[in-house]
Amino acid sequence: MKIYVNAKAGRDGNGSKDLPFKRISEAAKVAQPGDEVIVASGIYREYVDPKNAGLEGAPIVYRSAEPLGAVITGAELLTGWTKLASGVWTASVDNSVFGTYNPYTTYVYGDWYFAGRSRHTGCVYLNDKALYECKTLEECIAGEATEYSWEPEASKLKWFAQQEDGRTVFYCNFQGADPNREKVEINVRRRCFFPSKIGVSYITVSGFAIEKAATTWAPPAAFQDGMIGPHWSKGWIIEDCDISNSKCAGISLGKYFDPANDHYFTYKHVKSPTQMERDAVCRGQFHGWSKRRVGSHIIRRNNIHHCEQGGIIGRMGGVFSVIEDNHIYHINNMMELGGAEIAGIKLHAAIDVTMRRNYIHHCTMGIWTDWEAQGTRITQNLLCCNQRPAFAKQLPGGMMCQDIFVEVGHGPTLIDNNLLLSEVSLRMATEGVAMVHNLICGSFTSVGGGTDNITDGVLRQRYTPYHMPHRTEVMGFMTILHGDDRFYNNIFVQKWPDGSQMTENHENLEVGTHVMDAYPTYEEWISHFDMESETPDMGALAKYHFSALPVWSEGNAYLGGAKAYCHEKHNLLSTAPVTVEVKEEDGVPVLETNLYDFISDMNCPLITTQTLGMAFEPEQRFENNDGSDIIFDTDYLGDHRGLSVLPGPFAAPVKKVKVG
Repeated sequence: MKIYVNAKAGRDGNGSKDLPFKRISEAAKVAQPGDEVIVASGIYREYVDPKNAGLEGAPIVYRSAEPLGAVITGAELLTGWTKLASGVWTASVDNSVFGTYNPYTTYVYGDWYFAGRSRHTGCVYLNDKALYECKTLEECIAGEATEYSWEPEASKLKWFAQQEDGRTVFYCNFQGADPNREKVEINVRRRCFFPSKIGVSYITVSGFAIEKAATTWAPPAAFQDGMIGPHWSKGWIIEDCDISNSKCAGISLGKYFDPANDHYFTYKHVKSPTQMERDAVCRGQFHGWSKRRVGSHIIRRNNIHHCEQGGIIGRMGGVFSVIEDNHIYHINNMMELGGAEIAGIKLHAAIDVTMRRNYIHHCTMGIWTDWEAQGTRITQNLLCCNQRPAFAKQLPGGMMCQDIFVEVGHGPTLIDNNLLLSEVSLRMATEGVAMVHNLICGSFTSVGGGTDNITDGVLRQRYTPYHMPHRTEVMGFMTILHGDDRFYNNIFVQKWPDGSQMTENHENLEVGTHVMDAYPTYEEWISHFDMESETPDMGALAKYHFSALPVWSEGNAYLGGAKAYCHEKHNLLSTAPVTVEVKEEDGVPVLETNLYDFISDMNCPLITTQTLGMAFEPEQRFENNDGSDIIFDTDYLGDHRGLSVLPGPFAAPVKKVKVG
């Protein structure tokens, strides 16, 4: 059955074509499996709480009749502004409009948040542009640029709010604009499209603009808020949407709510934050964490931008999902929030998650997989410009900018056929990673590794889980030994400042696999274990059970002075100047490079699952989610690699090519 919604209808109806509902929420109360809710263009200032689940093969589909014509917003227009002598304008609203959740008394705060109680979940917008919150009215009146923002001029737009006699009073510096002539909105609702109960599965949301919600901070061991998300269910599709201006997260793919574990460290402190995360994983079994009930979502072809915590976040609820063909940009550029959960895509427990063909740029971090990146595949993505502008200072407590960060997991984590072009391409505090056929122009850092990782006191404590292959059941827990990594057929280019320089956080800026020099080869590592002995000396072996794991590296090209792993065989090294640039032409990113002038004669082996073997701790192969082999004979563009295999993401030499 088709159910119709039109905000511009003369009066509310019954959902028929001739008498449509005026609100999507009304359709969400009656929609049944197999129904399609068709929403006419218009502004829908409401929170949509889907009541019923669809079925596999018969989802409930919510569709904008015109692409991006239907706008679901968590904001309301604020009119009736009065100008003060200082040039700042003021207006107020009765707090009854907020119901039980006032975004202007609710702080962004929680586990793994480092900026203190300084920002509220509310926001003010001038013509769809978010204003910057001030701590005092005097700061608002001054209207000075913030030293942390990526957009200094925009940061002069300010707001401040305070409570007076049951009302929220706003003071705004619009920098000369007249708010009575422009569109001014404020966050009112916490979410836009998000079921209040769990298990509302098989929902498709297609073609909407979803914007401006007062979402709360979403850490990994607490309930994870978002403007739109499945809330611990299965089989959602979010496609062809424009998702923007969430105070924290745009799309949330996790986590269940458990009051015994929610923001535990923030309010109790007595357990370490990593212990509460171990608790959250194990408690997930009680909450039905299985492929039968949770995950297997598809997030595709969305524009996700101007969200201040993350574009897509999730813990456990995103397992077995596909995130593809999304454009994610301008995440955390206001730099008002600071914490360890900020990225274009930030996923904990990305078990069998595939992220492919996404274009991620101008984010404080591109992709961050944290804990249990087991069976995770990051492939055919373009990541660039994920670095702060030179004029913007680092927010205290802020995280390092980079394209990809893989943290405290046991693999197998596969990163293949990507373009990683930011100043810092990859940071690893993990094990069990394979990098195959990537173009890497930024530095590569291995955190806490070496021949004896026990010297790293922080990562030493990160006993993290690994799982039965392609399942959610926990197989075991182990600290991070580091190593167990593979580097095949990549191109490394020292494009950014040379290796003698360090970032302000003392991060490495050198490019190449030489950072793995302290790690053993497989032959060196296995020699410590007498595999023929029936009665091994357990005391003697204990040291090696907690020492760094081996590294494999072959067929890589190192250009512009990039450096190779000391034990690597069959590679190419060149100090010749290389250019790699991405520019947008008619809105499409285009790569221009001369690097194939230096490597076109290089011939590499064809890499397969058999080449990569198994990740050590879970004893799981680098394979497809169905257990079948991967043959790396398809490149970044989807073209076939023939008998002559070049390093890097392209099957044939390119000089100028569309990459998005």
